[in-house]
Amino acid sequence: MRVSEARQQYFAANGFDERTYTARWATLKLGPIPLAFPNTRSRRAAIPLHDLHHVATGYATTLAGEAEIGAWELAGGCGPHAAAWVLNGMATLIGLVIAPRRTVRAWQLGRRATNLYQHGWSNALLDLTVDELRAKLYP
Repeated sequence: MRVSEARQQYFAANGFDERTYTARWATLKLGPIPLAFPNTRSRRAAIPLHDLHHVATGYATTLAGEAEIGAWELAGGCGPHAAAWVLNGMATLIGLVIAPRRTVRAWQLGRRATNLYQHGWSNALLDLTVDELRAKLYP
């Protein structure tokens, strides 16, 4: 399956779409409570890469899943994306409380991987297969 198709499935399964990439505000749901915060330029640059990390790793968008992907991304480094450093740091800290084993395991996997924050965005990523994307992240 192509990354573009897998991302569309990810969007559909989670109620997301590409408007998230340009919206002025982002919403994070903590259980039934939505929290709105400014969708900064740094976050807008990072979120397409973060979404492809979800596609490649299979981590969910639940609180524990976001903690896992946060730890995975932090372990590999978030490059110039200040928002990713901050948001992933917060998610990882929450994960260490609510799902410590899963969060530490994700950190360990992230230490052995590279991530797209190091490569940056390219529309060519969408043309890869999911297996090719995973091979790029786990050389």
